[in-house]
Amino acid sequence: MTSKDIAAEIRAHVVAEYLAGEDASDLTGDYALIDSGVIDSLGLIRLISHLTEAYQVSFDDVDLGPDNFRSLDAIVDLVQTHSVVPVQ
Repeated sequence: MTSKDIAAEIRAHVVAEYLAGEDASDLTGDYALIDSGVIDSLGLIRLISHLTEAYQVSFDDVDLGPDNFRSLDAIVDLVQTHSVVPVQ
Protein backbone atom coordinates (compact mmCIF):
# COMPACT_ATOMS: atom_id res chain seq x y z
CA MET A 1 0.00 0.00 0.00
CA THR A 2 1.37 3.40 -0.92
CA SER A 3 1.19 6.56 1.15
CA LYS A 4 -1.30 7.93 -1.41
CA ASP A 5 -3.53 4.88 -0.83
CA ILE A 6 -3.35 5.38 2.93
CA ALA A 7 -4.12 9.09 2.58
CA ALA A 8 -7.09 8.39 0.29
CA GLU A 9 -8.51 5.76 2.65
CA ILE A 10 -8.12 7.93 5.75
CA ARG A 11 -9.65 10.91 3.94
CA ALA A 12 -12.60 8.77 2.81
CA HIS A 13 -13.04 7.52 6.38
CA VAL A 14 -12.99 11.04 7.83
CA VAL A 15 -15.49 12.26 5.23
CA ALA A 16 -17.84 9.31 5.82
CA GLU A 17 -17.63 9.32 9.62
CA TYR A 18 -17.25 12.99 10.51
CA LEU A 19 -18.46 15.02 7.52
CA ALA A 20 -21.34 12.95 6.16
CA GLY A 21 -23.54 15.15 4.03
CA GLU A 22 -21.23 18.16 4.32
CA ASP A 23 -18.97 19.76 1.75
CA ALA A 24 -15.56 18.12 2.07
CA SER A 25 -13.83 20.01 -0.73
CA ASP A 26 -11.67 21.92 1.79
CA LEU A 27 -10.39 18.70 3.35
CA THR A 28 -6.82 18.80 2.11
CA GLY A 29 -3.83 17.04 3.60
CA ASP A 30 -2.99 19.96 5.85
CA TYR A 31 -6.55 20.85 6.94
CA ALA A 32 -6.70 21.36 10.73
CA LEU A 33 -9.00 18.50 11.77
CA ILE A 34 -9.02 19.14 15.52
CA ASP A 35 -8.81 22.95 15.51
CA SER A 36 -11.69 23.16 13.04
CA GLY A 37 -13.85 20.83 15.12
CA VAL A 38 -14.10 18.11 12.49
CA ILE A 39 -12.71 15.63 15.01
CA ASP A 40 -13.45 16.00 18.72
CA SER A 41 -12.21 13.84 21.61
CA LEU A 42 -14.72 11.03 21.00
CA GLY A 43 -14.06 11.22 17.29
CA LEU A 44 -10.35 10.91 17.98
CA ILE A 45 -10.91 7.69 19.92
CA ARG A 46 -13.01 6.32 17.07
CA LEU A 47 -10.35 7.32 14.54
CA ILE A 48 -7.60 5.63 16.56
CA SER A 49 -9.73 2.48 16.70
CA HIS A 50 -10.17 2.59 12.92
CA LEU A 51 -6.44 3.05 12.33
CA THR A 52 -5.48 0.16 14.61
CA GLU A 53 -7.94 -2.15 12.87
CA ALA A 54 -7.39 -1.02 9.28
CA TYR A 55 -3.60 -0.85 9.41
CA GLN A 56 -2.75 -3.27 12.25
CA VAL A 57 -0.77 -0.59 14.06
CA SER A 58 -0.61 0.14 17.75
CA PHE A 59 0.23 3.41 19.41
CA ASP A 60 1.75 4.21 22.77
CA ASP A 61 0.63 7.12 24.94
CA VAL A 62 3.19 9.51 23.46
CA ASP A 63 1.77 8.91 19.97
CA LEU A 64 -1.72 9.86 21.06
CA GLY A 65 -0.96 13.57 21.37
CA PRO A 66 -3.06 15.94 19.27
CA ASP A 67 -0.13 16.90 17.01
CA ASN A 68 -0.19 13.43 15.46
CA PHE A 69 -3.85 13.86 14.52
CA ARG A 70 -3.93 17.56 13.59
CA SER A 71 -4.23 16.86 9.84
CA LEU A 72 -4.57 14.04 7.34
CA ASP A 73 -0.87 14.38 6.51
CA ALA A 74 0.07 13.98 10.19
CA ILE A 75 -2.14 10.89 10.51
CA VAL A 76 -0.63 9.32 7.39
CA ASP A 77 2.88 9.97 8.78
CA LEU A 78 1.87 8.35 12.08
CA VAL A 79 0.48 5.26 10.34
CA GLN A 80 3.58 4.96 8.17
CA THR A 81 5.85 5.27 11.20
CA HIS A 82 4.07 2.43 13.01
CA SER A 83 3.27 0.18 10.09
CA VAL A 84 4.89 -3.25 10.10
CA VAL A 85 4.36 -3.45 6.33
CA PRO A 86 6.64 -1.10 4.39
CA VAL A 87 4.74 1.80 2.85
CA GLN A 88 5.82 2.82 -0.63
